[in-house]
Amino acid sequence: MAQSGFDRRRVNGPEESFYPVFDNTEGSATLYQDWKVGQARRQRQPQDIRPIFLKIGFIKQANGSAYIETEKTKIACAVYGPRQSKSFTYNEIGKLNVEVKFTPFSSVARRVPIRDAEDRSVANLVHQALASSVRLDLLPKSVIDIFVTVIECDGLESCVAAATIAASTSLAKAGIELFGLVMSCAGAIVGENTWLDPTEEETRLASGTILCACMPALDATTNIWQTGRMLPGEAFQGLELCQERCVDIHQIAAQALLED
Repeated sequence: MAQSGFDRRRVNGPEESFYPVFDNTEGSATLYQDWKVGQARRQRQPQDIRPIFLKIGFIKQANGSAYIETEKTKIACAVYGPRQSKSFTYNEIGKLNVEVKFTPFSSVARRVPIRDAEDRSVANLVHQALASSVRLDLLPKSVIDIFVTVIECDGLESCVAAATIAASTSLAKAGIELFGLVMSCAGAIVGENTWLDPTEEETRLASGTILCACMPALDATTNIWQTGRMLPGEAFQGLELCQERCVDIHQIAAQALLED
């Protein structure tokens, strides 16, 4: 005999349920909870950057792809093209499109899965860093699409730097002619010191941040982004330190391309 209150069109849940129990022991105490101005940087020296893992060509459907991971910053990048533009107007110079998306679980607070102003600002910074390195004059009426997916983000400035590195190596993997690989590094002014590759927690302690993108092979700077307050001397010192680290990162990217 059929049950009167049973609905066959639905998947009925259990009769009773229990709410999940979360362990907040790790998140209760932060690394810089008791930090004061003038104290040293914790776990790293001021000019040290996080270890970099770079994997080239992991997306087979794309012309070029790269995955970069620096501890809690994880980014995947895919390049499609060059392809013919759908526009009817003839352009002697190709077009470079950059689209950045943050996953809903990329930050501590859940993100809404739609594009917002932060996505566009990161995409603009990556585009500005890469535009001058790509030989778009050799690709008339062509379009190159770069899709960046931020899986996990630990500091916006460091996220932009990692996205730039992944995008540049993906362009090289796709066989697109470049003037040189674009590397990027961020720095934060904390007290009287410059902390390179700052995390999100370290960025909150800083009075200002600076982001530098350059082509180490040509000793040319492609983009500079500065936020907050800092003296001119601090800005120039931060740029020099970022450019020195970009040379080291360039060796990692070149080695990853050779091993691919």
